[in-house]
This record gives sequence, C-alpha cells and structure tokens, in this order.
Amino acid sequence: HLLFAAGAPEAFYFGHGHSLDAHLGKGVFHLVELERFDDGFYFLHSSSRAGADGTLSRARPQARTQRARAVVTIRTFHAGFNAVDPRHTGGGIVNPPSRAFLTPEADFQGASSGFQKEFRGVDHGPGRPLRLGSYPTPVQHLPTLSTRGCELWVKRDDQTHPDCGGSKVRKLERLLALRPGSRRLVTVGAAGSHHVLATAYFGRRLGLDVEGVLFPQPWTEHALEVLRAAIGAGLRAWPVRSVASVPLAVARRMARGCRFIPPGGSSVAGSMGYVDAARELAAQVRSGLMPEPDTCVVALGSGGTAAGLAAGFAAEGMKTQVVGVCVVRPVWLVRLVASRLAHACARRLGVRLTAVQSAEGRPTRSRLAVDDRFLGAGYGHESPEGRAALRVAEAKAAIVLDPTYTAKAFACALSLVGASAGGAGEGRCILYWHTLSSSPMSRLLEGAPAEDALDPALRRLLFHPQARSRGAA
Repeated sequence: HLLFAAGAPEAFYFGHGHSLDAHLGKGVFHLVELERFDDGFYFLHSSSRAGADGTLSRARPQARTQRARAVVTIRTFHAGFNAVDPRHTGGGIVNPPSRAFLTPEADFQGASSGFQKEFRGVDHGPGRPLRLGSYPTPVQHLPTLSTRGCELWVKRDDQTHPDCGGSKVRKLERLLALRPGSRRLVTVGAAGSHHVLATAYFGRRLGLDVEGVLFPQPWTEHALEVLRAAIGAGLRAWPVRSVASVPLAVARRMARGCRFIPPGGSSVAGSMGYVDAARELAAQVRSGLMPEPDTCVVALGSGGTAAGLAAGFAAEGMKTQVVGVCVVRPVWLVRLVASRLAHACARRLGVRLTAVQSAEGRPTRSRLAVDDRFLGAGYGHESPEGRAALRVAEAKAAIVLDPTYTAKAFACALSLVGASAGGAGEGRCILYWHTLSSSPMSRLLEGAPAEDALDPALRRLLFHPQARSRGAA
C-alpha cells in the first residue's frame, strides 16, 4: 500500500530507479521503475490511465484537483499487473491484460548469428538468467599489499566477459532475461556510465534497441571513452540537463513502448545476480582457493552489487561483512536503497539479514555497512585517497582502476588492511571485489565516433568542474 495526496502529481523517489507519480483525483498513474522492488510488490510497466469504462489508455497530465488522501494497492505478476485499486477516487478497479514474455525462439529474432550460436542450448526462458559471462571469476591474493596481520585478496569480476566485463554482466543476465513484448529498452546513467554501455552492448547483440537517458558528470578521459563506446555500440542517447529531469525523460520513452532497465541494473532481479556471485565465492572458499573473508569491500552506487552480496553471504552462512564504499550523494539515500534491496533479496532467499556474529556468537557488525570517507566532492569527482589508491593498484598489483568507483573502493580496502596491521590474534582477510571491466577499451572503441563527431548535446554532458565552479560564481 502506498499513501499519496490525490490531485496534483505526488512524486516518490526511492532512489536509483524506484519512483512513481500519481494523479489519483483522475485515476491517472505515472510510474517509473517497473521491476519488482520487494516480495509481493511490483511497479507498473507503463504509464496509464483508467477510463470511465475501466479500460486503459495512455496518461496525460491532469489539472490540479482538490486534494484528498488515497491509498493505491498495486498487485502484479511478471511484467503486467493484476489490479490497481485507486480508493476514494471513483476510478474503479483496472484490470489490463498482462504482457506476455517472449518465447525462447522469439528472443533470438534479430540477434547476431554468433550470439545465437553462443546461447543455443542455454535455458533462458522467462525469468531464467542468460549466460553472458564466464564464471567463476578468479580470486587473487595480493601479497605485496598484505600485512602480517591482514591478507588482501581481490575477486576479479573485471574478467566476467572478454570484451565488456565488470559487475554489470551478472545483473544483465537476469534483467535481459525478463523480456516482455517490447524489443526496445531504456535505461539511465551518467554520461560515462558502464551500466549504460553494457546494456547497449549486450542488448544490441540480442537484437534489442537500447536507449539511454544520460545526465551530466565531470569530465575524465575514461568517461569520454565510455560515452563514445556506448554510442558506437548502438545506444540511442537522450541527454538531460540534470538528474531531476530523468524521471520525465524515462516516462516519455516508456510511453513510446520502451521497457525500463533500472540504473546500475539495481533492482531485486538484478541484485540476485550478485547473490549468485556470493554463492560462487562461497564455493571457492570451501574448495580452499582462498580463506573466508572477514570483510568484502565493493563500490556502492546504485546499491545492487553490495545488496546481492550481503544477502548471498547470509544465505551461505558466511561471516563476511559487506562494506559498500559510497560514490554518490546523498549518502543517507544510498544507504536506504542498498539496505532495502539487501533485505528484499534476503526475503526472496528465505533468510534473515542478521548481523555478523563474533566467534563467541554475539552480533558485532551489521551485514551491510556503508563507508563514505572516500567519496570526495561527489559522484564522478576524483578524491585524493582514490588517486593514491589508483597508483598503488597499478604499480603493486597490476590492477587498473577508475576514479569514479573502483579507486575509492580500493582506497577503503587499503585503509582496512592498514588498520589491521600488527593487530593481535588471528590474521584477518579483506576481499576487494573488483567491478571495473579490464577488457581493453580499444575493442569497444572500434568504429565508435570520435569526440568531435559526438552530438554537441552529448559532449556538454561531460563538464569540467573548474569551469562549472567559475560559472556558478
């Protein structure tokens, strides 16, 4: 049940793709983020309005009416919904038909012949994950960065795919398997978003048209390359001036038939990809490839990776705490979204996300913690600790980081190792989960437009912080 003021639009933003608008006075609903957020609740898969005869039509903004309180119950299965009950609005109960999933054969129509061959024999029916990546990804000890009191390990999710690796592959395996009738996708991200790039790359190879609503971020050479690669991969980009403009832009694309893929792939369905990853790590621990980590450090943006890991470790009975290193503001909202996603994943698994226990059996640490010490000026901005960590990783571990996400997470991992150095008792184990693709960008940039060939509106999305500060002054 969701409580709104009827009449004028009431926007509820749950963070990173979870938002909706409602015009209850006229029985009009505008909803964005259509993935299941929690057990028993889904958000609508289209913007729609209940007509007087109970049929469904495309919604248009309605004039402000008198304000009243109303409760909306949304009950749905898969990609459609069973009923929307706008109480106290006179709208009645709307029962549109659910959208059917594509059959496995239809899923492959339009896909490249190589991609079809790659997935023949793979069970990728409705809700069943695709197989996009190569698993298990290796675990690696970093002796040059370990101390006497603490070992540092890395989980190499940079190697999930030879051309477009990183953390987004595991999420898209589940999200792209949830395919209703639309052959068009729309997602959201910053101009240099790896998630947008990965969605375009894998979506296009499956024969899907991929659109992206892109918002500004600070310029870096890496962000520019990611943007060029996404356009080269076939992305149809829709630039907006700010994050605040994203919901309306997404709603417009969805009103034209696009299916929404949440930012960062971070819905419950997407996060379950990292439940799978936690199980994979648990198997590696049991087989003796590495010790059981006390702490797993991972970059925290849209929240899905950290949430899935936390739920997965709980389901496997591991002692591992997940530390999400915050890379975006506001921190309180990132913490809330990650926590809700983690608890929703845990409920889907039938486990409780209890605190990590000590050897004596006493709860000592929350299963999922958020560390914002390395955020710096905000999303896309380098931080001093991140710059230092980037140099250390390259020099001593041959690991390439990016300044937006992984450099800040690795800085946190180094900090935890340093804090444990020389400690009494049994040595600790810190696992850094590497989420940036290590595939050469040159492969993705083949045939991509040069910077000066990009649409000027796209180039303007990558701003220089110093220039923006002068302009604001």
